[in-house]
Amino acid sequence: MRLEAMGVEFPVVHGHPNRLPFEGVLTLVDVASDKAPAGARGHRVVLTRTAAEAALPSLLGMAVDFKTSWDGHDARQKCGIITAAEIEGQKLQVSGYLFARDFPEMETQFRRSRDGLGMSYELADAHVADMRAQVWTLTKATFTGAAILLREKAAYRNTSCRLLPGWAGTRGGLRPVMAVGC
Repeated sequence: MRLEAMGVEFPVVHGHPNRLPFEGVLTLVDVASDKAPAGARGHRVVLTRTAAEAALPSLLGMAVDFKTSWDGHDARQKCGIITAAEIEGQKLQVSGYLFARDFPEMETQFRRSRDGLGMSYELADAHVADMRAQVWTLTKATFTGAAILLREKAAYRNTSCRLLPGWAGTRGGLRPVMAVGC
């Protein structure tokens, strides 16, 4: 098993009303997607380990977004930030913070969906080994962000996203948040 990891350390601010910690599996490396992602012209894709490792630094500081229908991406609906990324086995895992006070519907959706939320990456400068191939192999890319969406809508069904224990703000004040799985 190989592990590649990077992160940006943020200072701990106990009770911060706008930082809700999350973690998730953004994608799988060296595995074909279950369906074609947006922008792939109907092709399933494989993100190679080499491409993912080279692009790992581009994930740090990138935004997490969501669509109010939870079925895709909305790059203008920034609801959080990625502060760490690692590849463990075939899983490219990320963690960071959601802006809980700005987007209270995020926490509500996490609690409602339990096991049903996944993730999807956003890329730029992707290089495809053979554009004629049935499954496109991505040999180079730059991550520009990620989306949280219903797992069934993600190109990779084995992605996931969950809230981590921490503190979140609500309209009624601060209270502890327990881990909620997706």
